[in-house]
Amino acid sequence: MEGKLRWALIAAVAPVTWGLNYLVIKQFLPADFFLWGAALRALPAGLFLLVIARRLPHGDMWWKSALLGMINMAGFFILIYLSAQLLPSNIAASVMALSPVAFLFLAWPMSGEKPTAYKFGLAILGIIGALLIIGGAQGEVNPWGIASSLLAVTLTAFGSLLNKRWTAGQPLLATTAWQLVWAGLALTIIAAFFEPFPPLTAQTLTGYFYTSILATGVAYVCWFGALARIPASTVGIIGLLNPVAGVLGGTLIAHETLVFAQMAGIVVVLAATYLSSRPAKTRT
Repeated sequence: MEGKLRWALIAAVAPVTWGLNYLVIKQFLPADFFLWGAALRALPAGLFLLVIARRLPHGDMWWKSALLGMINMAGFFILIYLSAQLLPSNIAASVMALSPVAFLFLAWPMSGEKPTAYKFGLAILGIIGALLIIGGAQGEVNPWGIASSLLAVTLTAFGSLLNKRWTAGQPLLATTAWQLVWAGLALTIIAAFFEPFPPLTAQTLTGYFYTSILATGVAYVCWFGALARIPASTVGIIGLLNPVAGVLGGTLIAHETLVFAQMAGIVVVLAATYLSSRPAKTRT
Protein backbone atom coordinates (compact mmCIF):
# COMPACT_ATOMS: atom_id res chain seq x y z
CA MET A 1 0.00 0.00 0.00
CA GLU A 2 2.98 2.30 0.45
CA GLY A 3 3.60 1.86 -3.26
CA LYS A 4 0.05 2.93 -4.05
CA LEU A 5 0.42 6.05 -1.92
CA ARG A 6 3.74 6.86 -3.59
CA TRP A 7 2.23 6.58 -7.06
CA ALA A 8 -0.77 8.62 -5.94
CA LEU A 9 1.63 11.42 -4.97
CA ILE A 10 3.42 11.06 -8.29
CA ALA A 11 0.07 11.23 -10.12
CA ALA A 12 -0.72 14.45 -8.24
CA VAL A 13 2.14 16.23 -10.03
CA ALA A 14 0.11 16.17 -13.25
CA PRO A 15 -3.16 17.84 -12.15
CA VAL A 16 -1.29 20.42 -10.07
CA THR A 17 0.85 21.52 -13.03
CA TRP A 18 -2.18 21.36 -15.33
CA GLY A 19 -4.23 23.52 -12.97
CA LEU A 20 -1.51 26.16 -12.92
CA ASN A 21 -1.13 25.84 -16.69
CA TYR A 22 -4.41 27.70 -17.27
CA LEU A 23 -2.94 30.68 -15.46
CA VAL A 24 0.38 30.47 -17.34
CA ILE A 25 -1.37 30.35 -20.72
CA LYS A 26 -3.56 33.32 -19.86
CA GLN A 27 -0.79 35.43 -18.32
CA PHE A 28 2.24 34.58 -20.48
CA LEU A 29 1.08 33.42 -23.90
CA PRO A 30 -0.67 35.29 -26.76
CA ALA A 31 -4.40 34.68 -27.09
CA ASP A 32 -4.67 34.42 -30.88
CA PHE A 33 -2.27 31.53 -31.49
CA PHE A 34 -4.07 28.48 -30.13
CA LEU A 35 -2.72 26.11 -32.81
CA TRP A 36 0.87 27.21 -32.28
CA GLY A 37 0.20 27.18 -28.54
CA ALA A 38 -0.69 23.50 -28.78
CA ALA A 39 2.20 22.70 -31.15
CA LEU A 40 4.80 24.44 -29.00
CA ARG A 41 3.48 22.59 -26.00
CA ALA A 42 3.74 19.12 -27.55
CA LEU A 43 6.81 19.08 -29.80
CA PRO A 44 9.52 20.45 -27.45
CA ALA A 45 8.32 18.15 -24.66
CA GLY A 46 8.29 15.17 -27.00
CA LEU A 47 11.78 15.82 -28.34
CA PHE A 48 13.05 16.39 -24.79
CA LEU A 49 11.72 13.00 -23.64
CA LEU A 50 12.84 11.27 -26.85
CA VAL A 51 16.44 12.38 -26.28
CA ILE A 52 16.28 10.85 -22.81
CA ALA A 53 14.50 7.64 -23.88
CA ARG A 54 16.61 7.12 -27.04
CA ARG A 55 14.14 4.64 -28.49
CA LEU A 56 11.81 4.66 -31.52
CA PRO A 57 8.49 2.82 -31.89
CA HIS A 58 8.43 -0.69 -33.30
CA GLY A 59 5.73 -2.87 -34.82
CA ASP A 60 2.16 -1.70 -34.24
CA MET A 61 3.38 0.94 -31.78
CA TRP A 62 4.02 3.20 -34.79
CA TRP A 63 0.32 3.64 -35.52
CA LYS A 64 -0.86 3.18 -31.93
CA SER A 65 1.44 5.91 -30.62
CA ALA A 66 0.37 8.18 -33.48
CA LEU A 67 -3.33 7.69 -32.70
CA LEU A 68 -2.75 8.12 -28.97
CA GLY A 69 -0.84 11.31 -29.69
CA MET A 70 -3.76 12.73 -31.68
CA ILE A 71 -6.18 11.92 -28.84
CA ASN A 72 -4.14 12.59 -25.70
CA MET A 73 -2.16 15.57 -26.92
CA ALA A 74 -3.13 17.15 -30.26
CA GLY A 75 -6.88 17.42 -29.76
CA PHE A 76 -6.65 17.84 -26.00
CA PHE A 77 -4.09 20.66 -26.12
CA ILE A 78 -6.14 22.66 -28.62
CA LEU A 79 -9.23 22.36 -26.42
CA ILE A 80 -7.30 23.31 -23.29
CA TYR A 81 -5.71 26.35 -24.96
CA LEU A 82 -9.16 27.50 -26.11
CA SER A 83 -10.77 27.05 -22.70
CA ALA A 84 -7.85 28.80 -20.97
CA GLN A 85 -8.31 31.84 -23.20
CA LEU A 86 -12.13 31.86 -23.08
CA LEU A 87 -12.58 31.32 -19.33
CA PRO A 88 -11.08 32.66 -16.09
CA SER A 89 -8.40 30.21 -14.93
CA ASN A 90 -10.39 29.16 -11.85
CA ILE A 91 -13.48 28.25 -13.90
CA ALA A 92 -11.49 26.52 -16.65
CA ALA A 93 -9.70 24.33 -14.12
CA SER A 94 -12.92 23.63 -12.21
CA VAL A 95 -14.78 22.17 -15.20
CA MET A 96 -11.95 19.65 -15.60
CA ALA A 97 -12.85 18.33 -12.14
CA LEU A 98 -15.61 16.31 -13.79
CA SER A 99 -12.89 13.90 -14.97
CA PRO A 100 -13.47 11.39 -12.11
CA VAL A 101 -16.89 10.56 -13.52
CA ALA A 102 -15.49 10.05 -17.00
CA PHE A 103 -12.67 7.86 -15.64
CA LEU A 104 -15.03 5.94 -13.37
CA PHE A 105 -17.45 4.88 -16.10
CA LEU A 106 -15.02 4.52 -19.02
CA ALA A 107 -12.65 2.38 -16.93
CA TRP A 108 -15.29 -0.35 -16.68
CA PRO A 109 -15.65 -1.20 -20.39
CA MET A 110 -12.06 -0.25 -21.30
CA SER A 111 -10.05 -1.68 -18.40
CA GLY A 112 -12.45 -3.99 -16.61
CA GLU A 113 -12.42 -1.83 -13.46
CA LYS A 114 -15.99 -2.07 -12.20
CA PRO A 115 -16.98 1.10 -10.29
CA THR A 116 -17.51 0.49 -6.58
CA ALA A 117 -19.96 2.36 -4.38
CA TYR A 118 -17.00 3.74 -2.43
CA LYS A 119 -15.27 5.21 -5.50
CA PHE A 120 -18.58 6.45 -6.91
CA GLY A 121 -19.29 8.23 -3.62
CA LEU A 122 -15.86 9.86 -3.66
CA ALA A 123 -16.38 10.97 -7.26
CA ILE A 124 -19.70 12.58 -6.30
CA LEU A 125 -18.04 14.20 -3.28
CA GLY A 126 -15.32 15.60 -5.52
CA ILE A 127 -17.86 16.95 -8.01
CA ILE A 128 -19.72 18.69 -5.18
CA GLY A 129 -16.44 20.34 -4.25
CA ALA A 130 -15.85 21.34 -7.87
CA LEU A 131 -19.35 22.81 -8.12
CA LEU A 132 -18.68 24.87 -5.01
CA ILE A 133 -15.50 26.17 -6.63
CA ILE A 134 -17.27 26.95 -9.91
CA GLY A 135 -20.25 28.53 -8.13
CA GLY A 136 -17.97 30.92 -6.29
CA ALA A 137 -15.77 31.75 -9.24
CA GLN A 138 -15.61 35.29 -10.51
CA GLY A 139 -15.62 36.21 -14.19
CA GLU A 140 -17.63 35.71 -17.36
CA VAL A 141 -18.65 32.14 -18.18
CA ASN A 142 -18.23 31.71 -21.93
CA PRO A 143 -20.38 28.77 -23.16
CA TRP A 144 -17.82 27.88 -25.84
CA GLY A 145 -15.16 27.76 -23.15
CA ILE A 146 -17.32 25.42 -21.06
CA ALA A 147 -17.99 23.22 -24.12
CA SER A 148 -14.29 22.94 -24.96
CA SER A 149 -13.49 22.05 -21.34
CA LEU A 150 -16.17 19.34 -21.21
CA LEU A 151 -14.94 17.83 -24.46
CA ALA A 152 -11.39 17.90 -23.10
CA VAL A 153 -12.56 16.00 -19.99
CA THR A 154 -14.01 13.20 -22.08
CA LEU A 155 -11.07 13.09 -24.45
CA THR A 156 -8.42 12.86 -21.73
CA ALA A 157 -10.24 10.09 -19.87
CA PHE A 158 -10.71 8.02 -23.03
CA GLY A 159 -7.16 8.64 -24.25
CA SER A 160 -5.56 7.90 -20.88
CA LEU A 161 -7.39 4.59 -20.56
CA LEU A 162 -6.55 3.64 -24.14
CA ASN A 163 -2.92 4.48 -23.38
CA LYS A 164 -3.03 2.18 -20.35
CA ARG A 165 -4.24 -0.70 -22.53
CA TRP A 166 -1.97 -0.17 -25.54
CA THR A 167 1.32 0.70 -23.82
CA ALA A 168 1.34 -2.01 -21.13
CA GLY A 169 4.86 -3.42 -20.92
CA GLN A 170 6.34 -0.61 -23.02
CA PRO A 171 8.92 1.89 -21.64
CA LEU A 172 7.12 4.84 -20.07
CA LEU A 173 9.43 7.64 -21.23
CA ALA A 174 9.51 6.33 -24.79
CA THR A 175 5.75 5.86 -25.22
CA THR A 176 5.07 9.32 -23.81
CA ALA A 177 7.73 10.84 -26.08
CA TRP A 178 6.32 9.12 -29.18
CA GLN A 179 2.83 10.48 -28.57
CA LEU A 180 4.08 14.00 -27.98
CA VAL A 181 6.28 14.00 -31.09
CA TRP A 182 3.46 12.72 -33.31
CA ALA A 183 1.10 15.32 -31.88
CA GLY A 184 3.69 18.08 -32.13
CA LEU A 185 4.47 17.31 -35.78
CA ALA A 186 0.79 17.21 -36.74
CA LEU A 187 0.01 20.43 -34.87
CA THR A 188 3.05 22.20 -36.34
CA ILE A 189 1.95 21.37 -39.91
CA ILE A 190 -1.61 22.54 -39.22
CA ALA A 191 -0.48 25.70 -37.42
CA ALA A 192 1.92 26.62 -40.24
CA PHE A 193 -1.00 26.72 -42.67
CA PHE A 194 -3.53 28.57 -40.54
CA GLU A 195 -1.61 30.84 -38.14
CA PRO A 196 1.42 33.14 -38.25
CA PHE A 197 4.20 32.16 -35.91
CA PRO A 198 3.71 33.75 -32.47
CA PRO A 199 6.12 36.39 -31.18
CA LEU A 200 8.93 35.02 -29.02
CA THR A 201 9.83 37.20 -26.07
CA ALA A 202 11.27 36.46 -22.64
CA GLN A 203 7.70 36.27 -21.35
CA THR A 204 6.38 33.89 -24.00
CA LEU A 205 9.50 31.68 -23.83
CA THR A 206 8.96 31.36 -20.07
CA GLY A 207 5.35 30.42 -20.69
CA TYR A 208 6.20 27.84 -23.37
CA PHE A 209 8.89 26.31 -21.15
CA TYR A 210 6.41 25.80 -18.32
CA THR A 211 3.56 24.55 -20.46
CA SER A 212 5.77 22.22 -22.54
CA ILE A 213 8.51 20.81 -20.30
CA LEU A 214 6.80 20.94 -16.90
CA ALA A 215 3.05 20.79 -17.54
CA THR A 216 3.47 18.33 -20.43
CA GLY A 217 6.72 16.34 -20.45
CA VAL A 218 7.06 15.85 -16.70
CA ALA A 219 3.30 15.81 -16.04
CA TYR A 220 2.44 13.12 -18.59
CA VAL A 221 5.25 10.83 -17.46
CA CYS A 222 3.88 11.06 -13.91
CA TRP A 223 0.26 10.66 -15.07
CA PHE A 224 0.77 7.68 -17.37
CA GLY A 225 3.19 6.05 -14.92
CA ALA A 226 0.65 6.23 -12.10
CA LEU A 227 -2.20 5.10 -14.34
CA ALA A 228 -0.29 1.91 -15.15
CA ARG A 229 0.13 1.06 -11.46
CA ILE A 230 -2.99 2.18 -9.58
CA PRO A 231 -6.71 2.01 -10.49
CA ALA A 232 -7.95 4.49 -13.07
CA SER A 233 -10.75 5.57 -10.74
CA THR A 234 -8.16 6.60 -8.14
CA VAL A 235 -6.14 8.54 -10.71
CA GLY A 236 -9.33 10.24 -11.90
CA ILE A 237 -10.15 11.44 -8.39
CA ILE A 238 -6.57 12.66 -7.91
CA GLY A 239 -7.24 14.76 -11.01
CA LEU A 240 -9.50 16.87 -8.79
CA LEU A 241 -6.35 18.66 -7.67
CA ASN A 242 -6.53 20.41 -11.06
CA PRO A 243 -9.14 23.00 -9.98
CA VAL A 244 -7.55 23.37 -6.56
CA ALA A 245 -4.25 24.38 -8.15
CA GLY A 246 -6.05 26.56 -10.71
CA VAL A 247 -8.04 28.43 -8.09
CA LEU A 248 -5.16 28.89 -5.64
CA GLY A 249 -2.85 29.95 -8.46
CA GLY A 250 -5.41 32.42 -9.78
CA THR A 251 -5.85 33.84 -6.28
CA LEU A 252 -2.18 34.12 -5.32
CA ILE A 253 -0.72 35.15 -8.67
CA ALA A 254 -3.50 36.72 -10.76
CA HIS A 255 -5.31 38.23 -7.75
CA GLU A 256 -8.60 36.53 -8.63
CA THR A 257 -11.14 36.60 -5.81
CA LEU A 258 -11.39 33.55 -3.53
CA VAL A 259 -14.76 33.37 -1.74
CA PHE A 260 -15.96 31.12 1.07
CA ALA A 261 -17.74 28.68 -1.29
CA GLN A 262 -14.49 28.08 -3.14
CA MET A 263 -12.57 27.54 0.09
CA ALA A 264 -15.17 24.99 1.15
CA GLY A 265 -14.93 23.34 -2.27
CA ILE A 266 -11.15 23.07 -1.97
CA VAL A 267 -11.51 21.33 1.41
CA VAL A 268 -14.03 18.87 -0.04
CA VAL A 269 -11.83 18.11 -3.06
CA LEU A 270 -8.77 17.54 -0.89
CA ALA A 271 -10.79 15.22 1.35
CA ALA A 272 -11.99 13.16 -1.64
CA THR A 273 -8.44 12.95 -2.98
CA TYR A 274 -7.04 11.79 0.35
CA LEU A 275 -9.76 9.18 0.91
CA SER A 276 -9.21 7.81 -2.59
CA SER A 277 -5.46 7.51 -2.12
CA ARG A 278 -5.16 6.08 1.37
CA PRO A 279 -4.47 2.39 1.91
CA ALA A 280 -7.54 0.17 1.65
CA LYS A 281 -6.89 -1.48 5.04
CA THR A 282 -7.52 1.85 6.82
CA ARG A 283 -10.97 2.30 5.28
CA THR A 284 -13.99 1.53 7.38
